[in-house]
Amino acid sequence: MRLNMPMTAIVAAALLAAPSFAQDGYEIPSDLAETATGLAEAGLESDLAWQVLESLTTEIGPRLGGSEAEARARDWGVRTLTELGFENVRIEEFEMPYWERGEIETTLVSPFPQAVFATELGGSAASPEGGVTAEIVFFESFEELQAAPAGSLEGRIAYVNDRMVRAMNGSGYGPANRKRSLGWIEAQARGAVALVIRSVGTDSHRFPHTGMMSRPNQRTIDQGGLSQVAADYLVATYPDIAEQAARAQIPAVAVSGPDADQIERTHRMGETIEMHVATSGGWQEMTTSGNVIGEIVGRENPDEIVVIGGHLDSWDEGTGAIDDGAGIAITVAAARLIAELPENPRRTIRVVMFGAEEVGLLGGFAYAQLYADSLGDHVVASESDFGAGRVWRFSSNVSEAGTGAMDAVGRILEPYGVIRGERNGGGGGPDITPMVMAGGVPTFRLEQDGTDYFDLHHTPDDTLDKVDPDALAQNVAVWAATTFLAAELDVEFRTADEQDGPN
Repeated sequence: MRLNMPMTAIVAAALLAAPSFAQDGYEIPSDLAETATGLAEAGLESDLAWQVLESLTTEIGPRLGGSEAEARARDWGVRTLTELGFENVRIEEFEMPYWERGEIETTLVSPFPQAVFATELGGSAASPEGGVTAEIVFFESFEELQAAPAGSLEGRIAYVNDRMVRAMNGSGYGPANRKRSLGWIEAQARGAVALVIRSVGTDSHRFPHTGMMSRPNQRTIDQGGLSQVAADYLVATYPDIAEQAARAQIPAVAVSGPDADQIERTHRMGETIEMHVATSGGWQEMTTSGNVIGEIVGRENPDEIVVIGGHLDSWDEGTGAIDDGAGIAITVAAARLIAELPENPRRTIRVVMFGAEEVGLLGGFAYAQLYADSLGDHVVASESDFGAGRVWRFSSNVSEAGTGAMDAVGRILEPYGVIRGERNGGGGGPDITPMVMAGGVPTFRLEQDGTDYFDLHHTPDDTLDKVDPDALAQNVAVWAATTFLAAELDVEFRTADEQDGPN
């Protein structure tokens, strides 16, 4: 049994929940409710997700977007989906810029010499040969860096502390992540020779967290996310900023939590800190990535599409079990359970293994562009990309009629520890965002417990042993039930003004 409560208790709870299907004006037909519950029960007993995840992390391992390893992962995806009996299995390739990690050396030179554990941020430039050694200017927060005057960091290293707050829903990530995504441009605009940040994570281990830096363009400037100093610098330095995003010209690294603590303690003592940073990573030639797709073709409305999936790439320092091998495994296993039913659902279920998510949602944007003319036929979409913790909340962003149906779906999920969440704000996941923007695609989200997600996220510690098989199976259970109903119920999830996509 995959949950701590006995099977009889789960079944009893499901039966007790059944009369509530007719609440709020929407009733799920009893036969479909029974099928959805049966799928969930089968998901609890299935170990297919674990098998898929074990295979991906063992046979492929780390798979940086655009790398040779990611190419092998695409072949693995085709083989896996084909062996599991999916239809129309294919790779949809796209071109992408390729950033490759190099060697790194980081040392506190004075006043207390010692090595620190650090990692390059994605998009970082290589340091000059021999590295840079300079005084650290300590900023407690990203806002403090933004408030620094122009020219104030000439020849010095900008260090941004900004601790991340642990939260079950990961809400501490956005505020803490600004230093990683935009810190380099703020530092570079003020003359810094390098950027060093406290890792965007919640752990206390000496595993630094990597992650992609943003490549600002005119839209970034217009949205006001940059200080005036940085905005003016971008316009002056990149005359074609409206056409091409800027790239870092300085090394940018993240130090582990304990090493950040050392820097913080030394700063509080009033000492002047010197640091040595040497990196060799950087942008390479254009390369190829791609999305891997398999389908369960709808029996009545094959052109209507329900999209589920995860992203196939990972950062290169762990094996990507949590981020996002788990999402791939969960959605593949859930869809496979549905494919084993006596007949396919009314609509097509399309499982997408998105490529190159970590380096800029490139697979998501490529998908939205390729299917621009048919996004109006995309009924609803969702991605699993928040680890392997248990699903605890179910949110959606669909039409009024669709919301009633989603409420009924939520009641089927209650016995599995899932509560109903937002009814007009359930984003479908990072790679789903481009199709929402381009085609107004409705979304749902099966929200996972991310209390410890940012202990592992983007670190060498993201490995298979961190995954709880019982929690993985609970994910498969609720994904199977939800996806089946989304593909089977005769409900319009789009609002009236979105049925043909946005204007």
